[in-house]
Amino acid sequence: MNRTHTCNALRPADAGQTVTLVGWVDTKRDLGGVTFIDLRDREGLTQVVFNPGANQEVAQRLKTESVIQITGKVTARSAETVNPKLGTGAVEVLAATIEVHNVCADLPFPMDDDKADKVNEDLRLEYRFLDLRRPRNIGLLKLRAKAARAIRAELDGQDFLEIETPTLFKSTPEGAREFLVPSRTNPGEFYALTQSPQQYKQMLMVAGVERYYQMARCYRDEDLRADRQPEFTQVDLEMSFIDREDMYKLIEGILKRTWKETLGVDIPTPFPRMSYQEAMDRFGIDKPDTRFAMEIQDLTGLFKNSAFKVFQGAANTPGSVVRAINAKGLADLTQGELTNLETIAKSQGAKGLAFIKVEGGEWKSPITKFFSEEEKAALKATLKIEDGDIIFFAAAPWEQASNVLGRIRLESAALLKAKGRLSLPTDQYNFLWVIEFPLMLWDEEEKRYLSAHHPFTAPVKEDEPLLATDPAKVRGQHYDIVLNGVELGGGSIRIHNPAVQKRVFEDILKIPQDMVESRFGYMLKAFAYGAPPHGGIALGFDRVVAMLAGRSSIRDILAFPKNQNGRDLMADCPSPVTPKQLRDLRIRTVEEEKKA
Repeated sequence: MNRTHTCNALRPADAGQTVTLVGWVDTKRDLGGVTFIDLRDREGLTQVVFNPGANQEVAQRLKTESVIQITGKVTARSAETVNPKLGTGAVEVLAATIEVHNVCADLPFPMDDDKADKVNEDLRLEYRFLDLRRPRNIGLLKLRAKAARAIRAELDGQDFLEIETPTLFKSTPEGAREFLVPSRTNPGEFYALTQSPQQYKQMLMVAGVERYYQMARCYRDEDLRADRQPEFTQVDLEMSFIDREDMYKLIEGILKRTWKETLGVDIPTPFPRMSYQEAMDRFGIDKPDTRFAMEIQDLTGLFKNSAFKVFQGAANTPGSVVRAINAKGLADLTQGELTNLETIAKSQGAKGLAFIKVEGGEWKSPITKFFSEEEKAALKATLKIEDGDIIFFAAAPWEQASNVLGRIRLESAALLKAKGRLSLPTDQYNFLWVIEFPLMLWDEEEKRYLSAHHPFTAPVKEDEPLLATDPAKVRGQHYDIVLNGVELGGGSIRIHNPAVQKRVFEDILKIPQDMVESRFGYMLKAFAYGAPPHGGIALGFDRVVAMLAGRSSIRDILAFPKNQNGRDLMADCPSPVTPKQLRDLRIRTVEEEKKA
């Protein structure tokens, strides 16, 4: 390259050397007839000094973000001008020559890191090539690369083979919505972009690969949010001849190494484990944030003979419960905040949100008049009620009550954090395994069972007899890895017996035999030729990096993310295609049909 050093390399020991630097003009200052430029590349900054003369005249005309090359002598700064915030802050370069490679146009927004979040995100994404130049964003890309190296090193060291699987696959419409790709050579037929390499990696196990991984690109056509993109990367892996304990140990080792090599943080292992049932009972969600308590308490037994008919009815209805949480210190909610919480509860199926505010020693709620003194005393003891608390209740079927209070718990924590009463530091890492999810979930609308995870998950061994008699009680050999309330990934031990897999497809999931054959026939055929016991997991690499970076949106740690509408604003896509392209694919749009 046309340089001798990067802009973060020079130190006092280099004083007296003649060096060449290249980069972007970060800032420019004219002081007492001397011009100072902070020259920036991806590694950092160096101060360059232009004394009066032709070079200074060129420097004075430069706009920030112009690309230049300078040659000059390294000199030590005087003690009073040393900048301790910069690695190069003890030296500067006296420019002897300057070459302007490119002049920057007027900038659409300030480039300072501290002003980045004040710029409209769509504008930053439109000029993503500029936004990425910020030291913070360059740092995030470096962090991502460092995390990928750590993960690869750990897996390579354990004899995994990195193998690429096809992106173009067959449509499996029972999962998330897919991106379809028309086949020009097979008119009327379509590929789907893979949601994950699930079936391919199982075929690799049948093929005898034993240990596979890849940094897999995956695609889902679903509504976007902060932790979703239409295309994403997952650390996809599969192993033969293992059980769940092997998988726990492997993933803990990967994450431990990644946190150590990127942040210098030692993560204690093994990680705690919690069953799905316990997670829902205590936290109302299958990916609990355990950095704070506010756990759900069951009050069903307390209200079986209550004068409050809503709670009494739920307490005496099989499958229903009365549950509550104490949002300690949140009694001063505004009416608007309380209304928002009620709206959230209704979005989870609740008819409303019963509550009790405790202020000035008084219990304020329209429902307390129905409570006996014994019930109030039991509530106070169970929920540890103090002045300034607010209690939220749910009386409903167990799952609905759990979901309602799980959401209210998270929203209450966010409110407490905003009011400065709860600390949720991003550098606290509460890892957790959530295990033993239900294998099947009953779908009332379709009147059949659906896979809780996917149809290839093996049941817990001791629950296998229940497949024929009570599928709802069968636990699956699932495992999700959770960090601070964010699911980093999930996987399972797979079914490897073709008879069991066929039975799950046809007898339990009620997938018609012809559909099983068209979608999964090749898998059942492969399993008949000696499939080993195997299992795997997929870690959401983008989410892992976002957690390392302390960022709430994965858009921040992607080089070229889509916005919330799934558009690449920089490249302006998706975009229309030509009539000829559609004709080649034998496709006619709805608009064309209307014209015809």
